[in-house]
Amino acid sequence: MAVSKLFGASIKRREDPRLITGRATYTDDLRFPGLTFAQIVRSPHAHARIRRVDVDAARRHPGVVAVFTGKDLQGVINPIPTAWLIPNAELKTPPHPALAVDTVRYAGDGVAVVVAEDRFAARDAAALVRVDYEPLPAVVDQQKAMAPGAPQLHADVPNNLAFKWIIGNSEATAAAFKEAERDGIVLAQRFVNQRLIPNAMEPRAVVAQYNSGSGDLSVWYTTQNPHIARFVMSLVTGLPEHKIRIVAPEVGGGFGSKIPFYADEAIIAFCARATDRPVKWTEARQENYLATIHGRDHITDLEVAARRDGTITALRGRTWANLGAYLSTAAPGIPTILHGLMLTGCYTIPNIDYGVYGVFTNTTPVDAYRGAGRPEATYLIERIVDLVAAKLTLDPAEVRRKNFIPSGRFPYTIAAGLAYDSGNYGPALDRALEMTGYQRLREEQKRGPRNGKHLGIGLSTYVEICGLGPSPVVGSTGFQGGLWESAIVRLHPTAKATVFTGTSPHGQGEETTFAQIVADELGLPIDDIEVVHGDTAAVPMGWGTYGSRTTVVGGAAIALAARRVREKAAKIAAHLLEASVQDIVFDQGRFSVRGSPDRAKTIQEVTLQAYLAWNLPAGVEPALEESAFFDPTNFTFPFGAHVAVVEVDAGTGQVELKRYIAVDDCGRVINPLIVDGQVHGGVVQGIAQALYEGAAYGPDGQLLTGTMADYAVPKAHMFPMFETARTETPSPHNPLGVKGVGETGTIASTPAVVNAVVDALRPYGITHLDMPLTPERIWTAIHGKKRLGR
Repeated sequence: MAVSKLFGASIKRREDPRLITGRATYTDDLRFPGLTFAQIVRSPHAHARIRRVDVDAARRHPGVVAVFTGKDLQGVINPIPTAWLIPNAELKTPPHPALAVDTVRYAGDGVAVVVAEDRFAARDAAALVRVDYEPLPAVVDQQKAMAPGAPQLHADVPNNLAFKWIIGNSEATAAAFKEAERDGIVLAQRFVNQRLIPNAMEPRAVVAQYNSGSGDLSVWYTTQNPHIARFVMSLVTGLPEHKIRIVAPEVGGGFGSKIPFYADEAIIAFCARATDRPVKWTEARQENYLATIHGRDHITDLEVAARRDGTITALRGRTWANLGAYLSTAAPGIPTILHGLMLTGCYTIPNIDYGVYGVFTNTTPVDAYRGAGRPEATYLIERIVDLVAAKLTLDPAEVRRKNFIPSGRFPYTIAAGLAYDSGNYGPALDRALEMTGYQRLREEQKRGPRNGKHLGIGLSTYVEICGLGPSPVVGSTGFQGGLWESAIVRLHPTAKATVFTGTSPHGQGEETTFAQIVADELGLPIDDIEVVHGDTAAVPMGWGTYGSRTTVVGGAAIALAARRVREKAAKIAAHLLEASVQDIVFDQGRFSVRGSPDRAKTIQEVTLQAYLAWNLPAGVEPALEESAFFDPTNFTFPFGAHVAVVEVDAGTGQVELKRYIAVDDCGRVINPLIVDGQVHGGVVQGIAQALYEGAAYGPDGQLLTGTMADYAVPKAHMFPMFETARTETPSPHNPLGVKGVGETGTIASTPAVVNAVVDALRPYGITHLDMPLTPERIWTAIHGKKRLGR
């Protein structure tokens, strides 16, 4: 049976029917005999000593099974580790106890856990736990935390400085700035990438079950990387890794917030062992705001040196990255490796001198949030390019073109040392401007505001690092793991296929795209292919889903395994057809003899014979099943050009996003429909940072935006229909030529929208505003300038 090519086809996601009809199984849906429920008691103080924890009343409450404090866990549960030990940065890694024992360091730090027969009894009993706190001074601003006399979070971390990381050549950069001061321009600007809260649709949840007879621990929970979770769970609990099973059921979004191994997973595993009962814990939304990681939170002072023709010659700056109270799993690598190395973007900027200070504060720990370091870097460089253009009265599109890395110079090594694999930036920008009607809009802008509304046009031309690997390279950055991926492709006797992948998709659509890969490689109908993932007892080792690596690395492993299956099947087909393997032609599920197309066997016929094993060639084993491991030789570097068109009402400060155009290059596209969905979601999250979202703390460390009533998650009606297109520049570093697309929209959209708003405000002499660009902030800036006579 002929099968049409599926690579590149817009197939609806096969996952969606169960998700949108309520038939999916999430962690909180799981039920087990004897199931109990946990409630974690969290500190209301951002910084305090614990004098005493009284749990007597809680233990007496009806339905309570057990109550534990930090002292109960001491010596049983090891401190929660960080997994990215960046080198040459004097990194400090103070211990992070699963439950605080002597000191709490942020509002939300766990101090006790109650286990009860139902979640209501657990919640009521948790309210009966009495903790005698001695409040201590708190600090939430990372620059203030480094100041002399600031409250110290950890005794062995002077000035709260977790690390100082430097990249670039200070002497060459200083020389470039001297030249620019003489013959060009030098600009300086402070930028703030505000703190964000990930807001996955499903909060975190854990169910742990311990078998005291076998010593096996099974944990179902909301993780983006089950095998890493198993490895860390072994380190933290002391249980042998082969006695631990981690299962990720349906995961309702992650955006990076479900990458880390949290204290809560270890606490629930401890409770299951201590009570010999299955234990479930599910976050409430307000608890999620306090206890699940936050993202971004950078303060950056950045300078740029440029010639008068718009050529940028150097960047120099320092960033203060707020890490929160403890080092989360990937925290040290986010503002350094994934951020600092990408500072120059898609431009031939030859000189950089850049440093990052990682600072502890009395706030929720900070880790990866969609884009993870790349959005912060792209925001800096794309805002700087616009500032250069404005200072020199040049078109921002032309300044970008002047500084683009030429397509003929790839692979290109940037000033930070990364080798970009491939790129062709000009056509993406040209397409975006053409779709926008850029020159027409500029002419319209010259005619001035209409009804008090100013037109603004913002550009963002970005490049990102993703497809995370290769293992030796990430190891040299201090990452405590490998970043290869694995796959098994198994054909059953009827030629139905099961694909086992070590990656762990959780909403990105890989159950569909992975099936498309195998369907094309083996000529099978897509409905004959099942993709299995997320269970360490069922699938081979993998390193997880993050950094837009699932399809790039995991998909590559699947393709290699499928090709090995095809190669073995070709040998069997050749034997059955009495032909040489070299003369076998495979096309859409059919093996034929070159020059004699009527002499053929289908993949279904060959598979059955592989299992019957009645007539196999010498040296060929029965069955059709192959595995593969793929460790890329380089990262991938997707790129693109986005344009935002806004109207700003000078009377109210209100911003209306009129149009949004996204032209992305993610290499070869497996499923355009899924790619567009990823771009749409990412764009929304990036625009949200530009206009709406921002976590705020009071000086006492209390989270002021602790509910959705205070934290402005945007709604669908706030966005126009997105206009998308693509260019295609395949990656040379994986067998599929793909690059990754899960984070592109978030990376590109924030600066595009901010540039558009600032462009609209140019008549008022406004050159920069900090995010989020709320009506109040814009109105104040406009009318403040008016009062100054500008």
